[in-house]
Amino acid sequence: MANLGFIGLGSMGAPMAHNLLAAGHALAVHARRPEAMQPLIAAGAAACSSPKDVAARSDVIFTMVTDTRAVEEVALGGNGIEAGARPGSVLIDHSTISPSGARRIATSLGTHGVHMLDAPVSGGCAGARTATLSIMVGGNEDVFNRCRPLLESLGTTVVYIGGAGAGQVAKACNQICIVVNQLGAAEALLLAERSGVDFDRVKRALMGGFAASRILDVQAPKMMSRRFEGQIESRLHHKDMLIVLELARELGARLPASALATDMLTALQEAGGANLDSAAVFTILERASSREPVTE
Repeated sequence: MANLGFIGLGSMGAPMAHNLLAAGHALAVHARRPEAMQPLIAAGAAACSSPKDVAARSDVIFTMVTDTRAVEEVALGGNGIEAGARPGSVLIDHSTISPSGARRIATSLGTHGVHMLDAPVSGGCAGARTATLSIMVGGNEDVFNRCRPLLESLGTTVVYIGGAGAGQVAKACNQICIVVNQLGAAEALLLAERSGVDFDRVKRALMGGFAASRILDVQAPKMMSRRFEGQIESRLHHKDMLIVLELARELGARLPASALATDMLTALQEAGGANLDSAAVFTILERASSREPVTE
């Protein structure tokens, strides 16, 4: 049994923390909203008043917060992990942040003898609940090997990618595949509907060939029903794709499909859809499309 800490108990962090507790580990927790801690406290976790307090009680600290700035505050702020962690302890950050941010935080923690693994995840809330996440990890490989059993309490696919920031690069690639594919599914649905063809039948045909994908299978039905409640809120995919484009600029890489998909997510934010499932990009595509067919 390890002494663990978990900071950030939102829709992903809370079930992940529960899975660590269920695996038999002692767990200290902290969240911005005290009420978010209550179910874990009821299950046996210890409540902490700050990230510093969590770090002081833990050998390995997990974080799952919103963005690069939030991770920097939790890790390096005045009441952050850096202020309370002992040399030799490990921060495993499951947030999706910029690779450069992950490297910057790892370097700062390293001056205090604290290790960091950037370990973003894919699989959504369902994967967090069932401990079937895909986890892509950057950092020191020996530290990764020591922590691997803990990560396997959270996911079924745990892959070491490379040095600090490499896990975040892998997550950027993951988000490209999701968001670009999602826009492709939206375009396919729009074209089928405007042609007067039953897209449910089209989808069944596509799922039997090379066009098959989890995105088509999961997101297209939301588009067809125009039901976009919950799951992965579009604001999070939008944030992630801005990270993708910033990384591409840093590297001089041209990503036209990613840029277009990001533009559609930006339009969805501007239309008030930040808290809708990102499948709602279909509504932006639909509104932008001519209602009348072009005739010669």
